[in-house]
Amino acid sequence: MNGLRGFAWLLALQSCGELLAHGLHLPFPGPVVGMVLLLAALNFAIVREQVAACAEFLLAHLSLLFVPVGVGVMTHLGLLSAHGWRILLVIVLSTWIGLAVTALVLRASWRGR
Repeated sequence: MNGLRGFAWLLALQSCGELLAHGLHLPFPGPVVGMVLLLAALNFAIVREQVAACAEFLLAHLSLLFVPVGVGVMTHLGLLSAHGWRILLVIVLSTWIGLAVTALVLRASWRGR
């Protein structure tokens, strides 16, 4: 039962984030605002315990979330065989660029201390 209450908290905070983002014309997406609200709400034990129960349930069943992705890949094997090398190249390059930017930001933040 705590898992459902935790899921209700997650949905309520995301909905509040969407309402705030659209209502106040914030430059952030609603789910990001909801995550900030969740961060603040986790200071309360009742929210923390219920969200933890929901998180444990979701993590236990995380492998089920990969089934739709696998089905999608199987239905588009023609596209994957035609453009697979380009997709792989984009994935590798974007990963390396993301790592490099993260390292540079971390280095710059350490120098600022």
